[in-house]
Amino acid sequence: MAKHDTPSRPVRAETPPADYAQRWNNAPATAGIATAAQESAATPASAEAPAAIASSINPPELPPAMPAAPMAAPAPAPVLAPATPAPAATPALADVTATPFRVLVVEDDRSQALFAQSVLHGAGIEAVVENDPFAVLTRLPEIKPDLILMDLHLREMDGIALTQKIRQQPHLQLLPIVFLSGDPDPERQYEVLAIGADDFLAKPIRPRHLIAAVSNRIARARQQAMALGLAHPPVAIAVDSAPPARPNTNPETGLPTRQFVLGQLDTLLAEKRSGGLLFVEVAGAIGLRERYGYAHFERLMVKAGHLLLGAARPHSLARLNDNSFLVLAPGVEPVQLVSLAQTLRDGLASEALPAGQSDHIKLRASVGYAPLDAGFADASQAIDAVERTTLDARLLPGAVAQWQPRPTPSQQEHLKLLEGHLEPAYQPIVAVADSSSAQFQVLLRLRQADGTLLPAAQVIPAAEAAGRIADLDHQVMEHALDLLDRYRHATLPMRLFVTQSARTLMADGYAEWISQALRSRNVGGSSVVIDIRMPDALVHGFVLAQLADRLGQSGIRLCLSQFEACNDANALLTMMPVAYVRLSARFASDHADPQVRQLLASTMELARSVNAQLIAQQIEDAQAAAAMWISGIDYIQGNMVQSVGNDLDFDFHNSTL
Repeated sequence: MAKHDTPSRPVRAETPPADYAQRWNNAPATAGIATAAQESAATPASAEAPAAIASSINPPELPPAMPAAPMAAPAPAPVLAPATPAPAATPALADVTATPFRVLVVEDDRSQALFAQSVLHGAGIEAVVENDPFAVLTRLPEIKPDLILMDLHLREMDGIALTQKIRQQPHLQLLPIVFLSGDPDPERQYEVLAIGADDFLAKPIRPRHLIAAVSNRIARARQQAMALGLAHPPVAIAVDSAPPARPNTNPETGLPTRQFVLGQLDTLLAEKRSGGLLFVEVAGAIGLRERYGYAHFERLMVKAGHLLLGAARPHSLARLNDNSFLVLAPGVEPVQLVSLAQTLRDGLASEALPAGQSDHIKLRASVGYAPLDAGFADASQAIDAVERTTLDARLLPGAVAQWQPRPTPSQQEHLKLLEGHLEPAYQPIVAVADSSSAQFQVLLRLRQADGTLLPAAQVIPAAEAAGRIADLDHQVMEHALDLLDRYRHATLPMRLFVTQSARTLMADGYAEWISQALRSRNVGGSSVVIDIRMPDALVHGFVLAQLADRLGQSGIRLCLSQFEACNDANALLTMMPVAYVRLSARFASDHADPQVRQLLASTMELARSVNAQLIAQQIEDAQAAAAMWISGIDYIQGNMVQSVGNDLDFDFHNSTL
């Protein structure tokens, strides 16, 4: 998917000047403005629609700074035009869209294949993956695809050779073949089209672009087949047509779709019907993902969904996110909900599921539940309530918790910790070879009544446990936007990096809320970078990738922080449209290790391929700074540059080389 535009990179010397490290310490404090602060514990910011912030957390004051020279507001950075969504079916297309579109994904990289499959499934398109190019021709009669999504570089037989074999079959002349590849060579792209492919899509690609390209191509192919009096898809000439998929059902898992269940939930709430809502969270998702990899984790969650579906019958169950499921149980009495929750928990653990190559594991789950007649305004509020309840369930021996309208004693303890005054701190993110903007990371701090200053590492877990993370995130983002409004006429345009929790980002209405907040302050979206922690992104990658497209329409960019190179992380980087990657601290602390240097080089190459810039954090000494310089890093952040502080007083004019 396309990446947000990033500044051009000036040519630099191969080694840093002798006074390179001293430049940071000798630079005088001036009116140069910057953006976010970096700590080992990241700071979340809010993503939900504006909610009343409890009086126990007071809004922060804006930091003091020397007045900047007034001047015209700087022109905002270029903003990519929003991707054109696939057009809705018109009456003329009613016949061609009567049955679900079906795509065969030919890709031998499992993470890339599952990304394409997830994107298409999210749009209601059936997608089947085949990673063996020699099996494609034999599987076509079985799969009956409307379109083949082909990778160019396959093992043993490349996509061009496979396309030639397909086109040699008389009944496959009209079957659309679209290539999806990261190969930048225009000659190869021309060769692909010359041998009979219908289109060439370049990686990385945004989900909307992929959906639009595939949907439009299939619709035209079906219309053409109908005009010729043929069945569609064209491959179906030689075989019987496939039975249509059940409506409102995920084609891969057989579960009801998320949209369908959420629609049912809204209807039941509007009609004030009785029943219950249950949130099931599979435990240890991050560890499972790291141990078995993305592909095996995905298959494991599909099997978990089938176990939970069996335990939930006759009620509806949908997969909400990567490792969470939602059960809607209309008509169930409140006293019966605890029994249903326990049945779901035990049903998931009833069978050892295959994981990896040879392991079999039993999954555990936490379950939070609430009655539908508890007065929830809409589906979003109800889901937020049961998800917060599930956080409490994690800490209980039975891993099952009932929603309580008032805080529990344990929540009260967490809320006490949150009583205080937000006191954000800042740390400059300095460009190695370009000073066109002043960049800071915003760090969460909380000043308590006794004067104790709590860092993000303490505040965030308490906010999560007390169900206050969205409120906290909201305040930090509001503070950042107010800063941008205040310093809009600064000599250097300001850019702020603001960390947001995955749970806040995925709340309904987040993209709309932040877009409105930017418009109300007349602040350009390109001045905001949302920091997403890599562990969160690995678990919720697909949902966050979709959100990133919507945020990109406002010009907001993403930063993937705490980045550790591995297969899943590399796949995530090609999937999510991130403009910045903040490396984990060990890239700086272990820079003398040859393996770490090699890992940094490969990470650098991957980041360049997706047009993302790299930030080296926790730079504490001149040796680490020089090592990052030589590696070609784009930005440096750490105490050697400037320690975390309460002021926006770094001199960006005289800090870059």
